[in-house]
Amino acid sequence: MSEQITIRRAVAEDAEALARLMGDETVFPQLLQLPYPDVQLWRKRLEAPSVPGSPDISLVAEVGGAVAGSAGLHAVGHNLRRRHAMVLGISVARQMQGRGVGAALMKALTEYADGWAGVLRIELTVWPDNERAMALYRKFGFEVEGTLRAWGLRDGRYADAVAMARINARMMPGGG
Repeated sequence: MSEQITIRRAVAEDAEALARLMGDETVFPQLLQLPYPDVQLWRKRLEAPSVPGSPDISLVAEVGGAVAGSAGLHAVGHNLRRRHAMVLGISVARQMQGRGVGAALMKALTEYADGWAGVLRIELTVWPDNERAMALYRKFGFEVEGTLRAWGLRDGRYADAVAMARINARMMPGGG
């Protein structure tokens, strides 16, 4: 890729770009998003303050001043015994796929998780036919943990998903 990729926190002014990204007919089928995203809903999500003490983070990748992708880490819930884990979500604009945007977002999120948020486990789900995404996740240390049967509604049918996770071995007793 000849243009520089800039990673930054998502802000409310990104709502329109994120709604457009999530509404792309080639992007939303790979996510748990629904078609016809609402710009105002995205604005509210981005304006809402995170829970105090939560390590949640939402990032965007920019190329040439335009949003080319987004990614985030979010707490798996409020259970005290699961606060070591976060869920990762990522999306890359159709025309930017295969050009390093996803890798730049993954690098930023894993560095944040490992170096600043104290996250031991990052979890994600991916459709089994999204081989490009699974290859990217493996590059960043994610491993397949299993298949989730009839996990989500996809194009009018319930579909299986692949569960993947990454453990920060440095945080484990005796870890590197």
